[in-house]
Amino acid sequence: MAQPLLSAPVPHSVGLNRPARTLPPLACDSHMHVFDPCFAPSPHWRRQPPDAPVAAYRQLQQRLGTRRAVVVTPSTYGTDNACTLDALDQLGDGARGVAVVAQDVQDAELDRLHARRVRGLRVNFVSPQSWGETTPQMLATLARKAARLPGWHIQVFMHPEQIVALEGVLAALPVPLVVDHLGRIDPAQGQRAEAHGALRRLLDGGNAWVKLSGAYMRSTAPAYADTLPLAQALVRAAPERLVWGSDWPHTTEAPGTVNDAGLVDLLRSWAGSDAAMDRILVDNPARLYGF
Repeated sequence: MAQPLLSAPVPHSVGLNRPARTLPPLACDSHMHVFDPCFAPSPHWRRQPPDAPVAAYRQLQQRLGTRRAVVVTPSTYGTDNACTLDALDQLGDGARGVAVVAQDVQDAELDRLHARRVRGLRVNFVSPQSWGETTPQMLATLARKAARLPGWHIQVFMHPEQIVALEGVLAALPVPLVVDHLGRIDPAQGQRAEAHGALRRLLDGGNAWVKLSGAYMRSTAPAYADTLPLAQALVRAAPERLVWGSDWPHTTEAPGTVNDAGLVDLLRSWAGSDAAMDRILVDNPARLYGF
């Protein structure tokens, strides 16, 4: 039976439909951002951030049927995690955080973040960063610091060619590795892509995870159908180390173009079965983020 339509649209999310399938209890959106005008952007950031506070995100949770969330500090705020920490306070124990810090971060600051339910550090090689260029040395340094904390991981946002070039560095990290947004691999290349081979080897090594998110970043097909072979291959390879994220409020895309219910339906096609979908939405994030 089709779920009832929304009475009003959710901010930064097109359409009034809900996902075709009712999600399981404790389903987790493992990648989203909060932008609150109460918190000033970093001086390095040149674009106007969206107005996407926790109250708006709660509407998305109601639309999709998710109960848990992972708040990722966006590049907009540099190394200031105040907006993310405030969001974690508002969302409560059903939320975890992934922070952005400089490589000279002190243990006391990481301990403070851990106490506020942060469970990982994002190292971004794609978007402009407040410190300038992100380097492999920075990645290795932050991974060593994160390894001291229980249940922490390193999350990387990289171009496919960077995954290939740094495969050895990524494989040697002393904490779990989480690769953002399907590795940004071009769906037209799919499993033939050199980065897909690197990603598969990292997954086969047993220490890597992939976020099934950001389909629109490289897709050129209606409903992102060209991503199916790539994502389905990842599900076959490591169903126990995949998580899903909405990437709300979709700052890489033109406003009014992303239907989050459609993204959930796409995950169902990627997963291939309700059991695999439930694993990606509930069991895997519970293990990775310590819910």
